[in-house]
Amino acid sequence: MPVGLLALALGGFGIGLTEFVIAGLLTPVANDLGVSVPTAGYLVSGYALAVVFGALALPPLLAKWAPKRALLLLMVLFVVGNAILALAPGYAALLAGRVVAALAHGAFFGIGSVLAAALVAKEKQAGAISIMFGGLTLANVLGVPMGTFVGQQWGWRATFATIAVVGVVSFAGIAALVPDAHAESSERSLRAELAVFSRAQVWYSLGMTVLVFGGMFGAFMYIEPLLTRVTGFDDGAVPWLLVLFGVGLFGGNLLGGRLADAALRRTLTTWTLALGIVLVVFALVPGNKVAAAALLLAMGFFGFGTVPGLQMRVMRYADEAPTLASSANIAAFDVGNFLGVWIGGLAIAAGHGFGSPLWVGAGFAFAGLGVLLFADARSSARSTAAAAVAC
Repeated sequence: MPVGLLALALGGFGIGLTEFVIAGLLTPVANDLGVSVPTAGYLVSGYALAVVFGALALPPLLAKWAPKRALLLLMVLFVVGNAILALAPGYAALLAGRVVAALAHGAFFGIGSVLAAALVAKEKQAGAISIMFGGLTLANVLGVPMGTFVGQQWGWRATFATIAVVGVVSFAGIAALVPDAHAESSERSLRAELAVFSRAQVWYSLGMTVLVFGGMFGAFMYIEPLLTRVTGFDDGAVPWLLVLFGVGLFGGNLLGGRLADAALRRTLTTWTLALGIVLVVFALVPGNKVAAAALLLAMGFFGFGTVPGLQMRVMRYADEAPTLASSANIAAFDVGNFLGVWIGGLAIAAGHGFGSPLWVGAGFAFAGLGVLLFADARSSARSTAAAAVAC
């Protein structure tokens, strides 16, 4: 395994901490700043919108830069954002810090995905992408529970100060371990990147990502109040339950990457269906502690197990110019995150309870499965027609 993949995973770990740790801190942040839990949830959706903007706007601006240099610049932006979070005097400043940190997210994973795939043979590319995203999932296994614990013991500001330090370490790892590469040619490359958005399958892939990822994270971002107010767990149990979710993310991501290399279509179909079923079952038994713990693990496993395949699918259909398409897919992850959190928050605010985001998530997942089946049918029909013409 190229050592550069570990450096990319390290960067993903730092970014994953910032994105996900807020899920374990929603109640303390809301109480400290005097806002409601759904309002605190905008720290998630605001982050997601900034990821979308950064994923689409920054790659063209960085097109003339060597990928390694671009990644280092993005990590500087990430560290500055977390420093703002640690020092934020109020809700508006906190939201601003989330936005600054989020701008680096989409471009980092978009550029990093293409770079990770280029470091290995073609038949191992989804696996290489899963290793880079493994840092993101490891942030849930280790970082998010520890960040939640730090926030509970010393305040949520201490959590973001710690993440800023992790960002500095990530910067050093990328500088030392990721190989230099030449920048792509500018104007011709940008036109080629934009041209892939004329392909229907690229848009189907982006739509799948919005729905599948929105299904999982729209439910997950309200998991802390669900576990404490509905399931009946003590606050001290939340970090350990988040470990379970993180273990599911980590295992699902690695296995999903390997299976996607072997059978992309079958893996995405099976795991998306499984995610929808898990969310429905969780919504039916939210008060059962044993079932909630097991289903939290399964939600992470099947949800994030789709990520390497979703990223690989859009890159496959945009194979001549994958950088902007790859970054756009990262944006699609966070469009889904935003929509899932927003609609889940509306369901809670409407009085449907803290279990309602699970139903919202299930609806998203099954809609994503529908798009996937439709897209695959269209792709198969087109391949059959092309084969007939060739004969």
